[in-house]
Amino acid sequence: MNPAPVPTADLRARAEALGQTLPPLLAEAEMLAATVMLGEHGRRRAGLGDEFWQYRPAHQGDSARMIDWRRSARSDSHFVREREWQAAQSVTLWVDPARSMGFTGDKSRAAKADRAKLLALALAVLLLRGGERVGIAGMAQPRSGRAQMLRLAARLSGDAAVEEYGAPVTDGMVSHGRAVFLSDFLGDLTAVEAGLGRASDRGVRGALIQVLDPAEEEFPFDGRTIFESMGGTLRYETQKAGDLRTRYLAKLAERKDRLSSLARAVGWHFTTHHTGHPAQSALLWAYAALQGGR
Repeated sequence: MNPAPVPTADLRARAEALGQTLPPLLAEAEMLAATVMLGEHGRRRAGLGDEFWQYRPAHQGDSARMIDWRRSARSDSHFVREREWQAAQSVTLWVDPARSMGFTGDKSRAAKADRAKLLALALAVLLLRGGERVGIAGMAQPRSGRAQMLRLAARLSGDAAVEEYGAPVTDGMVSHGRAVFLSDFLGDLTAVEAGLGRASDRGVRGALIQVLDPAEEEFPFDGRTIFESMGGTLRYETQKAGDLRTRYLAKLAERKDRLSSLARAVGWHFTTHHTGHPAQSALLWAYAALQGGR
């Protein structure tokens, strides 16, 4: 006996309900990931597969089930039994949630925060499809599967923080795994240096992606201009903004050089991406950087 056909109106209602469960950010990230053609995914790391690799001290964010209680019983500290496959396949993302990331110099362009979130989630889509475990520092432990993709999308769709500028978070990073920091990096670079140091101490390798608006790169201001931070806590007024251009561009170049040096010192990669440019190039760069190809 054939089942009765489902009315078109009911099918449409079900489709709309299903579509509402998919965060818009994830839909856009999957579209971006689909435009990137990648060859066979490889870990580029020799090892023993799922065989035991090492014990490491437990970090904040490690779940109780990850702790090896027999090994921990012989010490005053807790230890995690880590396998080579697990470490090599774990990627942790940090996307700066600070107020400064909400800036855009043109309403037709995405804000820096929106572009950073899109790149992070599109990268997660590629990695998860390749069998990687992906997480968000301080928010979601690295895991695999479609459910994790939805979880990451929900976390990244949250509101901005109250701070003007962000500081990298390293909680939850897996020792000898990989990581990506996405930010404008316009705040205190001491915080960036500290974050890279903590990651390096765990043997983590990765990439820094500085996301800037073209206006921040070109400084197209002249005459009377009021500069105000996104949170409103910083304000500067000048009658001759054009006179500041040379000094501003020199300071920006100096900051980029410093970021590049900090990354290079711990074996990381660094690049700058502009929101006025297509996102595909930055996504390809990030994926290649994680594989050691940049």
